[in-house]
Amino acid sequence: MSCMRLDPHSYTDSGQPQTRDIDLALRADFQHRMLEGEITLRFREPGGGAIDLDSRELRIDAVAALDGALLRYELAAAEPILGARLRVTLPAGARGLRIRYRTSPTASALQWLEPSQTAGKEPFLFSQCQPIHARSLAPLQDTPRIRITVGRARFKVPSRLRTLMAAAAKGREDAGGSEAVDLFEMPQPIPPYLLAFAVGDLERRELSARAAVWSERAVVDAAAYEFAEAEEMIRAAEKLFGPYEWDRYDILVMPPSFPYGGMENPRLTFVTPSVLVGDRSLVSVIAHEAAHAWTGNLVTNANANHFWLNEGFTVYAERRILEALEGRESAELHAAAGWHDLQVTLERFAARPQLTCLRTDLRGIDPDEAYSSVPYEKGYLLLRKLEETVGRPAWDAFLRSYLGRFRFQSITTDQFLEFLETELPGVAARAGALEYIDGPGVPADAPRSRSPRLDQLRRGEVEPRNPTELLVVLQSTPADAAKLRELDARWGLSQRRSLELRHNFVLLQIRAGMPGAVDAARRVLLETGRMRYLRPLYTELARRDPAEARHIYEEARAGYHSIARTVVEALLKEQGA
Repeated sequence: MSCMRLDPHSYTDSGQPQTRDIDLALRADFQHRMLEGEITLRFREPGGGAIDLDSRELRIDAVAALDGALLRYELAAAEPILGARLRVTLPAGARGLRIRYRTSPTASALQWLEPSQTAGKEPFLFSQCQPIHARSLAPLQDTPRIRITVGRARFKVPSRLRTLMAAAAKGREDAGGSEAVDLFEMPQPIPPYLLAFAVGDLERRELSARAAVWSERAVVDAAAYEFAEAEEMIRAAEKLFGPYEWDRYDILVMPPSFPYGGMENPRLTFVTPSVLVGDRSLVSVIAHEAAHAWTGNLVTNANANHFWLNEGFTVYAERRILEALEGRESAELHAAAGWHDLQVTLERFAARPQLTCLRTDLRGIDPDEAYSSVPYEKGYLLLRKLEETVGRPAWDAFLRSYLGRFRFQSITTDQFLEFLETELPGVAARAGALEYIDGPGVPADAPRSRSPRLDQLRRGEVEPRNPTELLVVLQSTPADAAKLRELDARWGLSQRRSLELRHNFVLLQIRAGMPGAVDAARRVLLETGRMRYLRPLYTELARRDPAEARHIYEEARAGYHSIARTVVEALLKEQGA
């Protein structure tokens, strides 16, 4: 039997036993910033010989069979991207193994916040495992190829704090000595990057019978207002894509250091606090993360080379949800904003056009380094092109068949194309699908947003009537100081709560060389750790004043997640800062 690695970013070998489910028993040590405890791996089929697991900065204390017999293991030297291979020698017919271990204080999946960094002045811990950071949380087969259930997860934490996990809550036990154990299980199979939890002083507000919002006390009511339409979004998605398979849809508002807009952890979406602007103008983030329940969580990319299968489908689904709730014009405005983001990304990757293909070869490349709007927005354009080629009724029937056929599976681009050809013969060729998938840039015939309102806004014929329309206007505005002063006087852009608007305005101020632009950028960069805002602002600053960009980063660095720090430091190095 020939064996091979299943994933360019994992040591997992196809000829070795594959994990079916795991148990976790972990204690959060806030003083030393580490998790300590045990993971149990159970296999799909009994096996023997070597099994290779992924790990990063883990201290392995012991490895044993399920019956307690100690097993021989070897922790190899760490590779820069993959981390260290943990090779365990299994006896014949082994059904699983147990590993006692500790995480590092610098684990890339974990962020430990001091009380001074939180609204409630209590410590806070959260995980972020996508794309390949689960290996710093626990030794396992860290590839979406292998989906796992969680039979039991136990988190021992200070009793004044609460653990939330992207799983079904099963109660709390008193552990004595001012500690408690929060219990969970996850019956639906998930890729390891969706293992997620947070520990903090958290409160809950119900949104519907199956949805709630959680956050620190200081912002929980504002969050409940902002996300009041979550249930409506799920119902709209169900009408489009079929039943919601994850039982609950809860939302956790994260600290400002959270590096993404949202993370689609099943049952518990993590979302940036930068969307709490008081007018529900940025809740498309929730439409996106809710859509992931079907596209990404239900049907998953096999590895990072096929990331567009997660994100292109989800942007398409998000805009279909927005169209159902707010009308076609609203969806087209969001698509126009996405087109702008894609053009910025294509400029960023001008020297690396291979990263503007949908299907990528990321061997030797950190997926965080390759992360961009390409799989999101170019993937959306391909799916919209396919819809326009075949017509919406036939396309919607295909989507339901696709989601049903690959339910709870992880697939490649070729599997998608083969199924597309089976269900809709000839459509991929007519739409030029391979030009999107394997060609750089955007095909000349890519769909463009179409809306009379959009055209009027771009020509300045009408006033924007909501923040989304204002964003479209701003993205069409040249970096002219006089024009920017006029816009600021009219719409108060420099004082907006919305970081989406404010960071776009600040970028234009920097490009126009306006006085105070650098300080305005500094305020944004100290306020948030969301990479959507960090990357463009640090890029513009470093192009103009590398020393000042580095100075601001050193001031803000402690408030950023390790993923964001890695990205910003690489960017600054590239710019000579």
